Amino acid sequence: MKLDIRPMSRADLEAALGWAREEGWNPGLDDAVPFYAEDPRGFLMGWLGSVRVGSISVVRYGERFAFLGLYIVHPAHRGRGYGKALWDAGIASAAGRTIGLDGVPDQQENYARSGFALAHRSARWGGVLRGLVATRSYVRPLAMDDLPALLAFDSRHVAAPRPKFLAAWLAPSATRQTEGFFDAGRLRGYGTIRRCIEGWKIGPLFAETPAIAEALLATLVTPAGTDKVFIDVPEPNAAGLEMVRRLGFTAAFETARMYLGPAPALPLSQIYGVTTLELG
Repeated sequence: MKLDIRPMSRADLEAALGWAREEGWNPGLDDAVPFYAEDPRGFLMGWLGSVRVGSISVVRYGERFAFLGLYIVHPAHRGRGYGKALWDAGIASAAGRTIGLDGVPDQQENYARSGFALAHRSARWGGVLRGLVATRSYVRPLAMDDLPALLAFDSRHVAAPRPKFLAAWLAPSATRQTEGFFDAGRLRGYGTIRRCIEGWKIGPLFAETPAIAEALLATLVTPAGTDKVFIDVPEPNAAGLEMVRRLGFTAAFETARMYLGPAPALPLSQIYGVTTLELG
């Protein structure tokens, strides 16, 4: 039977996130809505008749950039070429754009053979925090009124603007909280924490200085209590690595940020936490 590849519905995306949970990727409990918001046609599902067999997302941000994630073939259907068919369809859907991804070590050679080049490595750090600084009065929750300032700040730290994603990310949620650091009315950093299958993830965490990053993190961890907290820190951010080590995190696994096409110039010294491994 021929594999039928077509855009996901919201129900399909929930199924793909369920596979991600089974793979140990630990997605957030409320990821589907903001993930789907920026580019609903960027999520592809492979079908055999009425059976879902695999997924890939290549979310397009504007005309020049896209990010690849959720590349999964269900274990019952592996080894039959379905993954390659999904891969080819996903790459074709973003023709003419630079495509980024965060690859796990055992897939990095395969990505390189497809033309992706290493930009930098990141590691997921996790633990129960210790030695945290006090929360700062400069930090407060972000609201929809802050969206213009958030869009302007965020666009300096990502490869392409993502207004629809951020609007959905900022919307009220019982499992996701976003805080901003304001100085004289100017946004100088922001971060999000969200509830996951295991513990909580912080991401993004963008800040102009290490002190701002730590002030944000100190506030963000409040809903986590004594649960584990995770954050994906780019290796080139030495201050970020020093911070998570000092605060009691340990490294869990490594990924590689890779690009097909020209790599964007990002201020990695201000990126303390990647937004998500699925959407960049």
